[in-house]
Amino acid sequence: MIPDVIDSIKLDMYETRDIHDNHVNGSLLVIWRDWDKIIPLEPKMMYITNVKPGEIKGPHLHTKRTTYFVCIKGKIVFVIKKKDGTYQEIESGEDNPILVQIPKNVASAHINLSTDISSVLVLADVAWRPNDNEMQNITFDDYNWKNWSMHQS
Repeated sequence: MIPDVIDSIKLDMYETRDIHDNHVNGSLLVIWRDWDKIIPLEPKMMYITNVKPGEIKGPHLHTKRTTYFVCIKGKIVFVIKKKDGTYQEIESGEDNPILVQIPKNVASAHINLSTDISSVLVLADVAWRPNDNEMQNITFDDYNWKNWSMHQS
């Protein structure tokens, strides 16, 4: 069953500090903790996918797995086709880390809005195997891809 709304979760980010003088030396972004229960099915696979500037990955759907995406470098917009045929758009990026859940049998695409390669961390509840043929390419013929002017960041 295709949901009406795709889940998106604002992630927790914490400053990290130098051990000598306590200045901020970076950050820590929490993607998943077993005790949070924000991901109902425990991940069985984790990987990073990269998208070149201005490029679109997809649209496609997975017939066996629910996938969680968060852009960790750059800026991505996820375009998801809902069961009523309308589209939901969710932006995620290194400055706005949103975890996007795409359930199995829901078609989506992601577009790199950055002028450099964007990197997306992916968690899936079913591990991919070569030649498992569970991904189907889809077209969003009625979607206005020009909604997104590329190279916004």
